[in-house]
Amino acid sequence: MAFRQALQLAACGLAGGSAAVLLSAVAVGKPRGGGDADARAPEPPAWTEGAQPGPSLWDSNWDRREPLSLINLRKRNVESGEEELASRLDHYKVKATRHIFLIRHSQYHMDGAQEEDCTLTPLGREQAELTGLRLASLGLKFNKIIHSSMTRAVETTDIISKHLPDVSRVSTDLLREGAPIEPDPPVSHWKPEAVYYEDGARIEAAFRNYIHRADAEQEEDSYEIFICHANVIRYIVCRALQFPPEGWLRLSLNNGSITHLVIRPSGRVALRTLGDTGFMPPNMVTRS
Repeated sequence: MAFRQALQLAACGLAGGSAAVLLSAVAVGKPRGGGDADARAPEPPAWTEGAQPGPSLWDSNWDRREPLSLINLRKRNVESGEEELASRLDHYKVKATRHIFLIRHSQYHMDGAQEEDCTLTPLGREQAELTGLRLASLGLKFNKIIHSSMTRAVETTDIISKHLPDVSRVSTDLLREGAPIEPDPPVSHWKPEAVYYEDGARIEAAFRNYIHRADAEQEEDSYEIFICHANVIRYIVCRALQFPPEGWLRLSLNNGSITHLVIRPSGRVALRTLGDTGFMPPNMVTRS
C-alpha cells in the first residue's frame, strides 16, 4: 500500500529527484519478510505538503521566434505538405548562440541636482577600468556595445570602450534606469519617481527589442555588451529566465558588475554569471 501511495505521489508531477527520495523512504520503511504486512507507511516529508501537479511552465516561444510559430500552416500545400513544411522551417531555423553581457554602471555621485550632474566618482572610474580590463581579458570577439543614454552609463561606456577600441557602440533611451514593475514583496521605503506603467512599458520594450534568440541569418555566435542599470538588468534576468518579474528587487548587483546570459538557437536561456565583481579588490566593491 505504501509503495502504491509513493507511486501516486510521483505521478502527480513531483520532480524526479523528489519522487526518488519518496520511493527510497518507502523502501526503508517497508517491513521485511515475516513482518506485519499492514504496518503503517512512514509519513511523507513535510516539504511535500502543498505540492501541486502541473505542466512545464517554460514557454519555448517566449521571444515569438519559434520557427513553427512563424509559418502560416493554413497556406500549406496539401500535396507537398511535409517537404514544404520542412523547407520553410529550415528557413527560420536559428543556427547561432547569443551571449549577452549586462554591465551595471560604476559608482556615481548621487547628489547631483540634475541627471547630467550624476557623474562617476573617482572610485567609479577605477571600477570601470577594471570592468573593461576584465571584458578584454576574456578574449572574445565582441560585436557591439549598447548603452543607456544616462550620464553614469555613458561615462562607464567611455572607459570600458578604451579597452575594446574596435567595438562599435550605440546609445539608447530604452535602457535608462526606471521602475520596471511593482516589486513583490513590496518595499515601503523604495519610491520611484516615475510611475510603474511609464517606466515599465519602456523597460519591457527594451527586453523585447534586445533579448531574444539570434536571427536566422546569423551564422556565428555573437557577444554583445549592454551597459545600463541595476533595475533594468534585474528585470531582464527575471524575464529571460521566465521567473516572476515582480521578484526583480530580490536580486542585488554591484557597481561595474558583469551578468552573462546565453540564448541558445532553441530559445533556451542560461544564466552564466549574475553580478560578478570577483575581478575587483574587496575594498572597491560598492552597490550605490
